[in-house]
Amino acid sequence: MSDNKKKIKDSQEIGGFLKGVEKIGNSLPHPALLFFLLAVIVVIVSQIVASTGASVTYFDAKAKAEVTKTAVSLLNKEGLVYMFNTATTNFTGFAPLGTVLVAMLGVGVAEWTGLFNSSLKKILMNANTRYLTPIVIFAGIMSNIASDAGYLVVVPIGAIIFAMAGRHPLAGIAAAFAGVSGGFSANLVLGTTDPLLTGITNQALTAAGIDIQLAPTCNWYFLAASTVFLTIIGTIITDKIIEKNLGPYTGTYQPDNEPVTDLENKGLRNALISLIIYCVIMGFLMFPKNAVFKSLQPDGEMTLKAFLHGGLIPGILLLFLIPGFVYGKTIGKIKTSHDLIEAMTSAMKSMSGYLVLTFFASQFIAYFGKTNLGTIVSFKGADALEAAGLTGLPLIILFIFLSAFLNLFMGSASAKWAIMAPIFVPMMYRLGLSPALTQVAYRIGDSSTNIITPLMSYFSVIVILMQKYDKKSGLGTLMSLMLPYSLSFLIFWSILMGIWILLGLPIGPEAPLFI
Repeated sequence: MSDNKKKIKDSQEIGGFLKGVEKIGNSLPHPALLFFLLAVIVVIVSQIVASTGASVTYFDAKAKAEVTKTAVSLLNKEGLVYMFNTATTNFTGFAPLGTVLVAMLGVGVAEWTGLFNSSLKKILMNANTRYLTPIVIFAGIMSNIASDAGYLVVVPIGAIIFAMAGRHPLAGIAAAFAGVSGGFSANLVLGTTDPLLTGITNQALTAAGIDIQLAPTCNWYFLAASTVFLTIIGTIITDKIIEKNLGPYTGTYQPDNEPVTDLENKGLRNALISLIIYCVIMGFLMFPKNAVFKSLQPDGEMTLKAFLHGGLIPGILLLFLIPGFVYGKTIGKIKTSHDLIEAMTSAMKSMSGYLVLTFFASQFIAYFGKTNLGTIVSFKGADALEAAGLTGLPLIILFIFLSAFLNLFMGSASAKWAIMAPIFVPMMYRLGLSPALTQVAYRIGDSSTNIITPLMSYFSVIVILMQKYDKKSGLGTLMSLMLPYSLSFLIFWSILMGIWILLGLPIGPEAPLFI
């Protein structure tokens, strides 16, 4: 068989497999009902596991104490009371809910007034479309500097950019989502995740009596290189597999490809001026030594940690609201306050499907956490890896794959690491592997499967966004789109890790591979 025929056959087999995944996934009930059924399954399984008396005892690096977790049944009086009493708070307390709705107030204004459309037309006017994919993926990876902002900004814009360039908008969503979530740990600079995970690692070292403390930069070299590496891998997957598998776009969404008018150019100029003024003001509030948005930490240092976790989303609201308002006012789309409120209302209307889906998704995730099933699965997996008796590179690779597997059952990176770090950091240290290496191996596995687990908080957000461009899209569509990224990131990122180890390169500043 010639090479060309073999490539065509392989491509057809991959496309057929992904179409099968999509068909099976979309033949399932509506995503909202599917989350309801998953919640019912969790309730039933919790009774079965609890009846066996399953429990785990471990040192929790966050709580700084030894804790015991026992499987909790929801199929009894206490469980029934819990499900009824917490249904509302599970929904209103669902982490992405407030984040998405608040940000959408600003994003909705920028979209309703036409600022997004005109801006992207201006950008794409002389752009080479072949570079759109790496730009979108790279922007997604870099967006994790601002925590979850990439889900709300980069992913929607990825769809619009691809559509305006005559490409499939779902491919734009997939590329952006792969960068934002699949490449969540990678970055050229430090993000909020670095000090969070490093703090847990240091606590695990202290609890084990190991006199080593890592700096937040301990994974920087490897993750910076990973940013470029994942951008290349993601681009190849998007262009060679995802878009070919999707085929031509036949949906109802029609981007406005009319030339930018003189009035729109004036609106863009005024919007840019307002954006610069806003950024200067925010910079003054954020970055000077005693800036308003900095808060005192327990170690006596003034940082933006509290602002990045709580105040960033209102900041993003204004980031889009102010230029959107100025643009709309300039071109005459916004004449009175009623028009501004109409823009915000329009954005909220578009989120109605998300609200319904979120209610059921939030119950499923809350039940899974309440039953302790994720913790028990994680701990049992850790026991299995420890019993494997491997060392060196094989141990690291197996640990990466274990982390990727456990990520399917526990969505929070910090919660999993709080369980796993006290077990694996001392164990691998005693086998001669540095804590920095153990931590970065965990981050590879944890990031790679973010994009295929329904337990990931923003999974439902992406499903609803896809349905804006293709009403037939569902969980199966998203799974079939993201599976090639997940598997490729996991395999090739692990290979990069192996090469890094074989070359003996440091993971970060003053962070060797071995002890």
